[in-house]
Amino acid sequence: MTEFSKEINSTFPNEKIKALLNIKFTANYFDTLGNEQLKPFKISEQQYNILRILRGAKKAITVKTVKERMVQKSPNSTRLMDKLCDKKLIERERCEHDRRVVYVKITEKGLNLLSKVKMEGLDNYFNNLSEDEARILNTLLDKFRTNDSKNIQIK
Repeated sequence: MTEFSKEINSTFPNEKIKALLNIKFTANYFDTLGNEQLKPFKISEQQYNILRILRGAKKAITVKTVKERMVQKSPNSTRLMDKLCDKKLIERERCEHDRRVVYVKITEKGLNLLSKVKMEGLDNYFNNLSEDEARILNTLLDKFRTNDSKNIQIK
């Protein structure tokens, strides 16, 4: 991969704008790679994320909890879970005490699918980073998300 501005043949008013767009471009790049790896299994990255969350939970958890834990937040996560239910990869059950609360859990079929999915190669993209560089990158990315939204001005 070439330098970002050359890749999209563009210039930027400053390095901060370039960094913001570079982050978005790179995130999209990794999404595309992940979706390509998941294509044979007929699931999206977001569906894969839901399955991994449910596998890690080891028991039924609320739909709300799944949404909170998702790496890629999605307004259509209910629809994503509908598709996983249709494929018999997860199951839903309503709470006995509060019919508004829905629990979901991964099925044996879902666990079997996850055991076959190998997101091989994605970590190779980080081979050119040292542990210290990866730590710095994580610190910077965390810093963006903890920025006080009150200080953001839309011009």
